[in-house]
Amino acid sequence: MELLKQYYAVIFTNTRTVGDNGYAEMAAAMETLARKQKGFIDFETARDQLGISVSYWDSLEAIANWKANLDHQVAQNKGMSDWYSWYKVRVCRVEREYEFNHRKSK
Repeated sequence: MELLKQYYAVIFTNTRTVGDNGYAEMAAAMETLARKQKGFIDFETARDQLGISVSYWDSLEAIANWKANLDHQVAQNKGMSDWYSWYKVRVCRVEREYEFNHRKSK
């Protein structure tokens, strides 16, 4: 990910209910849709017992527009009714980033 002057991270931490119930299909659709939104930068996710998904955006306005997207709202409502037993959302400004990549260092 290229370092931008200023950008934001939306950290979505959650625990899932039992069963897929259409979750995987909707999650893939939402990632595809998010990637098309103005201001979207990138997306990372991991799941074990706890799921953590982080989306990166160039502005708070872009985040608000994504939250208000009608298809995303359908997924949010389905998440509360069917897919998540708990979740927390954090919106953070990224102050600094750095990375290590073993393959690039050789």
